[in-house]
Amino acid sequence: MPTKIEEAFKGLLTCIQAFRMYGEAHPMFVKSLDTSFEDLAVVLADREELVIGIVGEDLAFEKEIFFDLARILRPAILYLKERNIERIVFYRGLSKEELIKFISFVSRPKKDFQGDLQAALNRTGVEHISIGKLKVESVQSNFFLLDQSELYNFSADMVSRSLTGVLNSEKIDHQGLKFSLGNIMDNLSTQSQEMLKLATLKRYDAETYIHMLNVSIFSMYFSSRLGFDKSDILSIGLAAMYHDIGKLSISRKILRKPGQLTDQEFGQIKSHTLLGAQIMLKYVNTLGILPVVVCFEHHLKHDSSGYPRVPFLRKQHIASSIVATCDVYDALSQKRGYKKGYSPDVIYNIMHGDKGSAFEPELLDKFFKFMGVWPAGSVVELNNGNIALVKEQNEADIWRPKVEIVSPVEKKGVVDLVQDISLSIKRYLNPWEEGKEYLQLR
Repeated sequence: MPTKIEEAFKGLLTCIQAFRMYGEAHPMFVKSLDTSFEDLAVVLADREELVIGIVGEDLAFEKEIFFDLARILRPAILYLKERNIERIVFYRGLSKEELIKFISFVSRPKKDFQGDLQAALNRTGVEHISIGKLKVESVQSNFFLLDQSELYNFSADMVSRSLTGVLNSEKIDHQGLKFSLGNIMDNLSTQSQEMLKLATLKRYDAETYIHMLNVSIFSMYFSSRLGFDKSDILSIGLAAMYHDIGKLSISRKILRKPGQLTDQEFGQIKSHTLLGAQIMLKYVNTLGILPVVVCFEHHLKHDSSGYPRVPFLRKQHIASSIVATCDVYDALSQKRGYKKGYSPDVIYNIMHGDKGSAFEPELLDKFFKFMGVWPAGSVVELNNGNIALVKEQNEADIWRPKVEIVSPVEKKGVVDLVQDISLSIKRYLNPWEEGKEYLQLR
């Protein structure tokens, strides 16, 4: 019976993810709904109720804890805990219509999950499912709610494990991975500046894994601002996450070489596009073809002058162009042992200099319109000597964001540089050098 229960709960969480990704009418959701309902019906045929508890980050049924299942489904478990759901009870007599209503209910934004959740669920017409918190004294009511930093760090761990699995030709948990990226996408739609700020600051301690997560975050944010629908945004984010997978097969000694590369070494670096495409071809059935395309094309450049060289002019796929833009943006910002990251204004000038060659002109303009020159969380010095943190972009003038003055303390407050033309950003303070003392104030 435990195996059947594991399958039932796994199917349920997969169904929730399909609903969030595709919507109720999509064939992928309809298929997963049928599977989930059938699995629950099998379990409820032998018992009056099925009670699943979430204790910490583990799944529990009666006296058994499903450690392996919890590890695979951790993103979905955390998703439910964010919504104050630690206990789900399914009762015999459950209908498919009730299951659809329940899935729609738990797919609502996190802010909706306050107060009496059971009463709110009952108002949707669901009678054979109950939800709520575990009544265990050791479980604090808000201890497990994810903040932005926890979500970022967990996603980084998920990326690391997923990429390592791909390199080892292992089966990957693509549903868990999509669930994790789906959570990021949801947070980008409601708290974009906070997530972007984390990506901006975290990249100063970047390995290839973190770089790929950052590029995924930037790509999903950029795609959403361009007007792509949720399923396409998630597909682009997934492709972005694997864009540099080929580099993980190249010697770290070459990747981190501080001096000029030899022609042979540079040839190995360039081979990562083909290596990545070959690796991702093994996962087309689960991840689709887009990761293969993006791996192959993200260094092709807008005018096809990049690599790999192709015997005919080949226009980059829009997803590859998006990822390429975000890839260069994050790579130029990275601080590594052998190089310092460029300041945001220098990054803008470098990328703008390649407008029309490396980057599609309109796409590059929109990228900086949405991102601004100075990323959220940047520490800057104003022309009057005050130190400020960038809070929010002004799309009408990408050089003049809204900032919060943090030093001197007596002048603390938010200033819109578009409104106050007497002030401007004089220079950027590196957050791990002269700007370090101000990071705690963000």
